[in-house]
Amino acid sequence: MPIPKSDSGEMPFLDHLEELRWRIIYSLGSALVAIGIGFWVTLHFDLVAILAKPIVPLLPDHSLKYTHPSDAFSITLNTAMTCGLVLAGPVILYQLWLFLAPALHPHEKRVGIGVLFAGLLLFISGAVLAYVVVIPLALPWLLGFGSATMQPLITAEEYFGFVFSMVLTFGVSFELPIVILALSALGIVTPQFLSHYRRHAVVLIVIIGAFLTPGDLIWTTIALSVPLYLLYEMSVAAAYVVYKRKQRRLARLDAEAAAERAESEKASSDESE
Repeated sequence: MPIPKSDSGEMPFLDHLEELRWRIIYSLGSALVAIGIGFWVTLHFDLVAILAKPIVPLLPDHSLKYTHPSDAFSITLNTAMTCGLVLAGPVILYQLWLFLAPALHPHEKRVGIGVLFAGLLLFISGAVLAYVVVIPLALPWLLGFGSATMQPLITAEEYFGFVFSMVLTFGVSFELPIVILALSALGIVTPQFLSHYRRHAVVLIVIIGAFLTPGDLIWTTIALSVPLYLLYEMSVAAAYVVYKRKQRRLARLDAEAAAERAESEKASSDESE
């Protein structure tokens, strides 16, 4: 169980390790339970059929094929595990928060909660965008290059690998604002720096989009690069807010330090008189 802190609010190093061990145990336990729930959800609601909906109407015989006896089980297993890990994500993040929160100041705790919530929301937004918008638009365009001599024979393993990689890629890529805000809060980058190198950022975003999206798909690269650029601009605006608040806080601390020095000098001069 979690280790209580001492009266001073501090915790010895070995107790920190014990606390971390219990948080990891709770996270693994929640992941196992969530994967079990993921199996039930996958089989009860037939998530495999739901994920196959974008491509089934585009195939000649309206069905996906598999070439190995274990492919159907592997796809169901991967779907259930992915669903379970998504369900366990908030619990794992909460356990991470419980481990880090005692070392944070009150204002840092407020920021941390906002970051965790925003990161989860951004990941879900990217994943939903990939499945609901990008994949249904990309598949007809890609299969449209077929002809009478080139009929699509897409296996279930290849299709679901494509879907999972697209969803994961978009979800992770949408964490860009969190990364930029973290770097800005740490003072590694400034809003002025981000604005000055905006053109370089655009080129880098396009390169990252081309590298992360599977295959040589110009359409998917554009579909990832445009939202990333919009998120970059939002991150620059948010970085300005963080920068201004940090500057005001530093100015207030300097003013308080100057006032304390003035009072100390005044007290010293009164004592000398």
